[in-house]
Amino acid sequence: MLSASQTEFQIGTRGQGLYEFTREVRKWVGQQAVQAGLLTLFVRHTSCSLIVQENADPEVQTDLRNYFARLVPPTTDPTMAYLTHTYEGPDDMPAHIKAAMMPVSLSIPVSGGVPVLGTWQGIYLFEHRDAPHSRKVAAHLA
Repeated sequence: MLSASQTEFQIGTRGQGLYEFTREVRKWVGQQAVQAGLLTLFVRHTSCSLIVQENADPEVQTDLRNYFARLVPPTTDPTMAYLTHTYEGPDDMPAHIKAAMMPVSLSIPVSGGVPVLGTWQGIYLFEHRDAPHSRKVAAHLA
């Protein structure tokens, strides 16, 4: 059971890419009685990640997705022939590898009832699977 200082964000994805949910986080934090504290976000899945990244230029998101696609290609790529976990599709094990390389939780200070983010920073779920998913991100503010 979630307490008043906890919630869960549902983030629908349409395949690999970055999905910003900063607005939803700001709204929820603003509704809490906590003016100063620490916000913890934790993604409850093993094939996606959480990141704080630039939200001004969408090319940053495109370049990040393309970089990780080259770094860890699908299991159909000959360079990935050594992988054995392939029965959930060619994007599954690469998604687990990407999630192991990137954060699955974030700690963000809160001051004045708002998350302390830089001017161009946004909070993103980084989906590593090809198919659409409904992802859950647990939040705790203390």
